[in-house]
Amino acid sequence: MTGPNESPPFADMINGTLGLVIPIAHKMGVEAVEVRRGFAATTVPAEGNGNHFGVMYSGVLFTVAEILGGAIAVATFDNSRFYPLVKDLRITFKHPAKTDVRAEALLDDTEIERIAEEAAANGKSDFELNATITDTDGTVVATTTGLYQLRAHSKQGM
Repeated sequence: MTGPNESPPFADMINGTLGLVIPIAHKMGVEAVEVRRGFAATTVPAEGNGNHFGVMYSGVLFTVAEILGGAIAVATFDNSRFYPLVKDLRITFKHPAKTDVRAEALLDDTEIERIAEEAAANGKSDFELNATITDTDGTVVATTTGLYQLRAHSKQGM
């Protein structure tokens, strides 16, 4: 059980399975640092993730943000009934990232309820998730807009 100021164990769960479910993200050093209902934050180190001109490779920035949709879904929805998938993700680069970065995204309660109700009724629900990626100084280095889907597990074999 967690106390009022502690994060639930969702970040540990995601970090424990990331190497199995998305091995390349694990190799990059992507880590869930805060995950709770409707909110997720991930980080990735600059070291080992640079490109040919000394800043973080764009694919790493994309990945640290894209992971948020799955992390939020794990902490927010019934994983025994539903799983998340990404349908589209657009990234806008604002500044070169020269340090470790942190990505954050938030779904409000109204949107969470809409997604849950629609997925229960139709077996799936699309939702948009906006993320902000910042460097260690707090400078926004990129933003993303992702289209995700919460989808019911198949009932084949039941």
